[in-house]
Amino acid sequence: MAENTDLSLVQDIIRAAGGHAASLRELTQRHRTDAVAAVLIDEICSRCPPPVNEEPVLVEFVVRTPGGQLSHWLSSVKDAPVRAVARGEDFVVMRIEYELDDLVRELFGPARAHPSGARETTLFPYAGSDGADKIGPYILAAQQATATVLAGCTSAKPDLNELTSRYLTPKWGSLHWFTPHYDRHFSPYRDEEVRVLEIGIGGYQHPEWGGGSLRMWKHFFHRGLIHGLDIVDKSHADEQRITTLIGDQSDPDRLAEIAEKYGPFDIVIDDGSHINEHVRTSFHALFPYVRNGGLYVIEDLWTAYWPGFGGNEDPARSGATSLGLVKSLIDSLQHEELPPEPGRTPSYADGHVTGLHVYHNLAFVEKGANAEGGIPPWIPRDFDSLVAASSGGAA
Repeated sequence: MAENTDLSLVQDIIRAAGGHAASLRELTQRHRTDAVAAVLIDEICSRCPPPVNEEPVLVEFVVRTPGGQLSHWLSSVKDAPVRAVARGEDFVVMRIEYELDDLVRELFGPARAHPSGARETTLFPYAGSDGADKIGPYILAAQQATATVLAGCTSAKPDLNELTSRYLTPKWGSLHWFTPHYDRHFSPYRDEEVRVLEIGIGGYQHPEWGGGSLRMWKHFFHRGLIHGLDIVDKSHADEQRITTLIGDQSDPDRLAEIAEKYGPFDIVIDDGSHINEHVRTSFHALFPYVRNGGLYVIEDLWTAYWPGFGGNEDPARSGATSLGLVKSLIDSLQHEELPPEPGRTPSYADGHVTGLHVYHNLAFVEKGANAEGGIPPWIPRDFDSLVAASSGGAA
């Protein structure tokens, strides 16, 4: 997590945002309003798209609280992220004001299709009647900077294709075309207080690279806590709602230790080494820590055919590969239809895989209780007997 960020405070804010108005009142009774406001400003900055205004400007962001109002100064200029700064010499082009409760709901509450009436705005708040000469050069910058900041104030559903480019993660538009599938399967979770674990943080060419995918999921799951696991230290990617962890995905004990502490998870994404043995080990270790109704995702199934990753070029000999695992889950899903066999007991996957969606190089495994009951034994197991039984024995 980002330095000095209180995770319990962030979780309290998220939960209050999804509750009744009374929950928001209780939030400010438990926590200092300036601490709550600081979390909200950090969140806004992280969600803002890259500024496009050439002229450096400030947007004053006022959070009104029961005890008064708190002003924050957000710097916006092209080629730099929006960030909170001390008020300096840059021209103040807009004042945006929110009641604290409204801003909490806007950022962390369930997404609203048509939000309105939640803020006040004042264009050029410190320009007097004689300030026309100063205002002129900033008209375009005011529009651009305000649009940028307000884009960070919404929990409206973002476009995953755009986010993957913004955060430099190759899940769309180059090697992979995953985001439409992610959008389809992840959208039902967007308004939930999810916990996500992604194996593999990336950026192996440089110790301070990687983490783009974690930031993408943070933006997409606006009420979620995002965890990233990597074999090397990637703590530079830690920030509010993102926690990085060090561990080897081929070590089931370490995976269980992490899951016990940070789970249960709503979603696990394996974008790690792609070594087939590692993929299989991670699934068996972590799938029990996905909550019922959650998803386990395996990326880059192409390595199942690459011997250099422990794969096999012959699909008929895929048993020990990631695709062999996926194929076996079809049998797990149908395990209640298998003929009785002495000594055979259902596996964990047998009892908990409830759905399987496979795309090019990508698989989604649904978790739940797979116990609907097989076809009863009194139903005939051969076609002619079944037809005769269905017709009441008539010829």
